[in-house]
Amino acid sequence: MRKLALAVLGAAALALGSASAADEPKLPVEHWSFDGIRGTYDRAALQRGFQVYKEVCSVCHAVQYLYYRDLGDLGFSPEEVKALAAQAQVNDLNDQGETIQRPGRPSDPIVRPYPNDLAARAALNGALPPDLSLITKAREGGPDYVFALLNGYVPPPTSVKIAEGLNYNLYFPGHQIAMPPPLSDGAVTFADNTPSTVKQMAHDVTTFLSWAAEPSLETRHYTGVKVMAFLLVCAGLFYAVKRKVWAEIH
Repeated sequence: MRKLALAVLGAAALALGSASAADEPKLPVEHWSFDGIRGTYDRAALQRGFQVYKEVCSVCHAVQYLYYRDLGDLGFSPEEVKALAAQAQVNDLNDQGETIQRPGRPSDPIVRPYPNDLAARAALNGALPPDLSLITKAREGGPDYVFALLNGYVPPPTSVKIAEGLNYNLYFPGHQIAMPPPLSDGAVTFADNTPSTVKQMAHDVTTFLSWAAEPSLETRHYTGVKVMAFLLVCAGLFYAVKRKVWAEIH
């Protein structure tokens, strides 16, 4: 009897889970230049995306695995990388072992908004903003999910009660998220005069975060194409040799 009850409860839970999953909206499918075996990163989008991260996202979110020198991969010149690093103030020690602040250098990691997780929680009413270095790899849906989340702030249905301090987001699991809408039209001014709409900024910063999670993607794609071409040539040669060697027997 007990086993039967557990089976019924399990089936009910599975049915509820399936119904809940069916209610979740599908992620919008966005075109990414880095998709496919020959995909590459759009350098202009990467630079705009870094600007969005720097001016908007970096207020709360870190990219702890990136160094300023890595920004050269985005198409910035060495002088531009030095200038970007110098805009940050980095904690260091002087010759007497005292803590000082100095302008950043290309060899420094990109400065975090908070010194540690406890400081971040204290400043944000207990919420801990996730590090964004690997966010497109850590979330199901990858870049499509990040893009959808940034565009998913809409008025809640009348039947949904939003908890205090939370915001309604169409694509966030459970639909209630502590992060307020981070983007608004015109929030940044792009140097190339690209219109800074929410959708454009979301696309560009997602491209930047995809690069941050996988900076070697282009090398991997290029190497993969060369390896496949090499294997195809080898397969053709092996087949020709086999035909030659076994010609008399056949």
